[in-house]
Amino acid sequence: MIELEGVPELVDPVMVAAFEGWNDAGDAASTAVAHLDREWKGEVFAALDAEDYYDFQVNRPTVWLDGGVRKITWPTTRLSVVRVGGEKPRDLVLVRGIEPSMRWRSFCNEILGFAHELGVELVVIMGALLGDTPHTRPVPVSGVTSDADLARTMDLEETKYEGPTGIVGILQEACTHAGVPAVSLWAAVPHYVSQPPNPKATLALLNRLEDLIDMRIPLGELPEDARAWQLGVDQLAAEDSEVAEYVQSLEEARDTAELPEASGDAIAREFERYLRRRDGGGPAAGQAGGHATESGDPAPFLRDNPSGRPRPPKPQRPGADDEGSAEDSSED
Repeated sequence: MIELEGVPELVDPVMVAAFEGWNDAGDAASTAVAHLDREWKGEVFAALDAEDYYDFQVNRPTVWLDGGVRKITWPTTRLSVVRVGGEKPRDLVLVRGIEPSMRWRSFCNEILGFAHELGVELVVIMGALLGDTPHTRPVPVSGVTSDADLARTMDLEETKYEGPTGIVGILQEACTHAGVPAVSLWAAVPHYVSQPPNPKATLALLNRLEDLIDMRIPLGELPEDARAWQLGVDQLAAEDSEVAEYVQSLEEARDTAELPEASGDAIAREFERYLRRRDGGGPAAGQAGGHATESGDPAPFLRDNPSGRPRPPKPQRPGADDEGSAEDSSED
């Protein structure tokens, strides 16, 4: 039995969760939950036992000094609550942590235990994936669910994904089997600029969350950060003609896809034209689904390419570290 001392009775609570790692390209999803926690001054009321779920050789604890006293922060998942006032008050239960290394079913059961005790009415899990999307266009955010009724009532896609999954997919299915309404929001991050942070993708996730739960979210400096991020990538891409050409091809494909008469064949033809212009290659070997990257790879997007197309060098953000970032993955 989970005992929640000091947590007030919540009003129409929604649980919003995100996990660093495989499902968090550009740290976009975990940053979105951190933003909610910071803007609404969330109060942590529970933390999962780190030893139950994490391999400390994979997610190492950190040592820090507090007034000359050495302290250790263990990797874990924490839950906080934020009370949102206004005309339509509604409380949020924020779940933010790292994708667990083990015992995923027990992990999900523990999260669901908190949801049950708090009377959570809806679980929203946010993730971010690497995709063939240009940084110059609005960030695509898809909302998916395993519940056919929820898909109809909330104008969401009913997930048809098959393949490797992360904790986002596992938690969503656990919610479905437990009878808890659950939705996943996925932001597509350009694969050629995958280093965190990505404020544009974070902003897109928060905008979609706003629409989903009918709640106004204070955005702070995120809109300005998103504009500055795009300008920075624009400048970096402009310095390399190959990257600029590739971004233009993505823009053309995106614009074509959004035309009423757009079709899969039309998009494929656009990609083929790009390949012929670039190096005389044949048709692209399109693949459905997403891909993963591994930490430490200086050019992770050059393999596991869902479109099968050669890709240009990745532009680096000013001051970006060359040692690679956390492992990311995609799931539709």
